[in-house]
Amino acid sequence: MANATTAMPSSIPAAPAEETIRPRRLVAFLIMVFGMFMAILDIQIVSASLADIQAGLSASSSEVAWVQTSYLIAEVIAIPMSGFLSRALGTRLLFALSASGFTLASVACGLTSTIDQMIFWRAIQGFVGAGMIPTVFASAYSVFPRSKFHIVGPIIGLVATLAPTIGPTVGGYITELMSWHWLFFINIVPGIAITIGVLALVDFDEPNFGLLEHFDWWGLLAMAGFLGSLEYVLEEGPRNDWFADESIFYFTIACVLSAVFFFWRVLTAREPIVDIRAFTNRNFALGCSFSFCVGIGLYGLTYLYPRYLAEVRGYSALQIGETVFVTGAAMFLSAPIIGRLMQKVDMRIMIACGVLIFSLSSYLMTGITREYDFWELLLPQILRGVGIMLAMVPVNNIALGTLEPHLLKNAAGLFNLTRNLGGAVGLAIINTVLDKRTDFHISRLHDKVTWGNAKAVETLEMFTQKFQGMGDASRMALKQLSNIVHRQAVVMGFGDAFFLLAAFYLALSLLVFFLKKPNMMGPPPDVH
Repeated sequence: MANATTAMPSSIPAAPAEETIRPRRLVAFLIMVFGMFMAILDIQIVSASLADIQAGLSASSSEVAWVQTSYLIAEVIAIPMSGFLSRALGTRLLFALSASGFTLASVACGLTSTIDQMIFWRAIQGFVGAGMIPTVFASAYSVFPRSKFHIVGPIIGLVATLAPTIGPTVGGYITELMSWHWLFFINIVPGIAITIGVLALVDFDEPNFGLLEHFDWWGLLAMAGFLGSLEYVLEEGPRNDWFADESIFYFTIACVLSAVFFFWRVLTAREPIVDIRAFTNRNFALGCSFSFCVGIGLYGLTYLYPRYLAEVRGYSALQIGETVFVTGAAMFLSAPIIGRLMQKVDMRIMIACGVLIFSLSSYLMTGITREYDFWELLLPQILRGVGIMLAMVPVNNIALGTLEPHLLKNAAGLFNLTRNLGGAVGLAIINTVLDKRTDFHISRLHDKVTWGNAKAVETLEMFTQKFQGMGDASRMALKQLSNIVHRQAVVMGFGDAFFLLAAFYLALSLLVFFLKKPNMMGPPPDVH
């Protein structure tokens, strides 16, 4: 009877078990993706509202900068640890702890009354929330069959790039409509829902608590010293003229010494805090290089556009958010198209096209003037969004989609670390270029704005007449002319920064030729 039953043909052929996605797992994954979105969004959500936070906490400009810096340093330290913790605690427990801890820290940030408390709780928020980001990447490429990577790849790629891009937009709206406290309170309801959803639905793997007995505390200390010092140097260096500041010099020494000790530990410890064996895979190593380079542009331009709009155009946080939202919209609309292209087009070609489009978007901004407004920024921002997505989604798949599942959890942490470090390096370079080139252009413009320059003399006379009867008209006219020269120098500095990015990404497109064509066929082995 059993044989007869087995032999009976089915009227509706069932899909192979390994090719189906269980609805429970899909819902669980989407809940995790939202948690990752929340964690990444909070990197940039305060960027457009720092002035409001500064006023609310009676902080100095240097102190309020640490509201963002403390989060970034803590997150960079925690992200590489996620691989070990995910193997020890399991995806379900680690993600639930990260989401609940992130939510509690958000409440504390919203209730804080001093800048010191804010910096402390932002660091806690970044540290505990960091576990959500690489855990989603690892789950995407270990739970789902490779034939579905064209679906999950654009989802996580969109979230990883869209969240920091629209951070200033979301932050600007929240601060304008309510207050800066709601930048943090808005995480409460989603955070609770994500924690409950993950505990109820995630069943991707099993914990191995025995690994905690071999936790490498010395490795953690070395990694914290290495990555924390590196992030501090990159964040504070441009503001304090690099090695002219003693703290930058000493933190650089600490970074180098900690790095040596850290790499010795990961190569000799029984259970290293970070497993770097995934770098022996050429596509993963090159994928991380691309991730680092894409991070430079992703975070760099997310910083550059709002800074131009604030300093040159004088836009409010809300106006900045509305202007830069174009890039987020372009990312969102292009994601499903890129998912379909991945099934038909060599992903290496997609990466090259994405990088070249990104280069073109930056090149279109090299002729920037102080008159550039929404419409002048429209096409460059659209190209920026499409280029980032076209490059980043295939990079995710090439770097992580062909790795063996037992390497994925550690590899996902390293992969996300490279993107964040790329952003830190990009911000440091861009700030340095803006400062140095602005000083250079001010010097050159001052050399030209002399009594022998007819246009300068005519402008000065016009301002003098304008200020007649309002005090020392000549001095006021000179000050007005000096402000114009300074603003023009700042705009030229922005143009130089955009040119540097355009040239960098044009050169990066050549690196695609070193990638091997990935084999994305067939499901990965069972993760259990």
